Amino acid sequence: MKITFENPDKINGLMTLVVEEADYKEEVEKTLKDYRKRANIPGFRPGQVPMGLIKRQVGAQVKADAINKVLGESLQKYIVDNKIQMLGQPMGAEGHEPVDLEKDAPYEFKFDIAVAPEFKAELTGKDKIDYYDITVDDKLIDQQVDMFTSRAGHYDKAEAYDPEQRDMLKGDLRELDADGNTLEGGLEVEAAVLMPQYMKVDDQKKRFDGAKLGDIITWNPRKAYPDSDVEVSSLLKIDKEQVAEHTGDFSYQITEISRFVKAEVNKELFDSIYGAEAGIDTEEKFRETIANGLKVQLGNDSDYKFLQDVRAYAEKKVGDIVFPEAILKRIMLQNNEDKGAEFVEKNFEASIKELKWHLIREQLAEANGVKVEDDDVRNAAKEMARAQFAQYGMNNVPDEYLDNYAQEMLKKRETVDNLVERAIDRKLTLALKNVVKLNNKSVTIDDFNKLMSE
Repeated sequence: MKITFENPDKINGLMTLVVEEADYKEEVEKTLKDYRKRANIPGFRPGQVPMGLIKRQVGAQVKADAINKVLGESLQKYIVDNKIQMLGQPMGAEGHEPVDLEKDAPYEFKFDIAVAPEFKAELTGKDKIDYYDITVDDKLIDQQVDMFTSRAGHYDKAEAYDPEQRDMLKGDLRELDADGNTLEGGLEVEAAVLMPQYMKVDDQKKRFDGAKLGDIITWNPRKAYPDSDVEVSSLLKIDKEQVAEHTGDFSYQITEISRFVKAEVNKELFDSIYGAEAGIDTEEKFRETIANGLKVQLGNDSDYKFLQDVRAYAEKKVGDIVFPEAILKRIMLQNNEDKGAEFVEKNFEASIKELKWHLIREQLAEANGVKVEDDDVRNAAKEMARAQFAQYGMNNVPDEYLDNYAQEMLKKRETVDNLVERAIDRKLTLALKNVVKLNNKSVTIDDFNKLMSE
């Protein structure tokens, strides 16, 4: 097979492959012989079907498959052997007539190849990049304590509704007529749950202030939640489309008042969060443990911000890069056929921006010896599982549960790809923190959040 590659501008490549009969003949003959052995055609014993009949039935398809196979293998080998950094997949050359395989060989195939542009991405100790250390102060620890005590809280019975508390009411709803009497045939809902503090209109909300068990409050659900048919329909146990039919007042007789009470800061709380084996028996140790956990969590946030800043810095340092846009748009369109050309035009610029960072990151990773092993991906899955459990206040999940959860995550291809990316980012971040000059800055969590939102 003869292969030539033209790449005059370094980014738009044209690969030409000339396939001779000798390149695929052996594969075709082998496949036809195998097919003949398995063929079950009436009138012929197994293995005795005339080869001419076999060729008429499947010869053209076998030949096409053999040519496609040798094409793919030869193209891939040439790219690897010649170290061509191809972007996406090869595309049939524009303007090139389809190859007629019914004619005799040789056959000429042409492919447009998008080649990664040549540039140098490098970071050294001369490069200075900001690194934000988030201060773990008493305010932050207090917020975490409040979150833990709220999650572990419970409801106690109360005699009167207090708008300053997270009181929950239970009572009987009845629809009223224009005179304020119970509407005959109107809606009635028993044990309807209300939390007046979440009503959108103050006039309706204040009607419940100081209400006691047994009190009957007259109010209007539609006015209390003017922009939410969903809330009204849920409360009245009707379809959302029926809300417009029930815009009048309702009575609400309170049968139960429940007041939310945060958990006490004691050993029971400490053990429920960190486990008895942690040995936390004082509030001081509890706060210290929280602080240590926050330092790890916020350290990860700082690292994430650092890599974002590395990206911006490296992209600026590398400068503008010219990509083979026409070919890349064709590749993007082929990968998103169901979304069409409009989708490609709308998202192409963002796609190129991500591609630029991908290529820069590849160079930085290679220069700093960053390689992702299976263990790195498993650890990334385990850390993701740990973070997900922590969101629900579960900070003492046994390792075997984390391992099992992580193992389930690794069964999904999409998740694995995401974990590989996370593992690369993590290792690259750690490496670059030891390469560039860090401009350390201490910030509060509020200031850090402002930076992240900019």
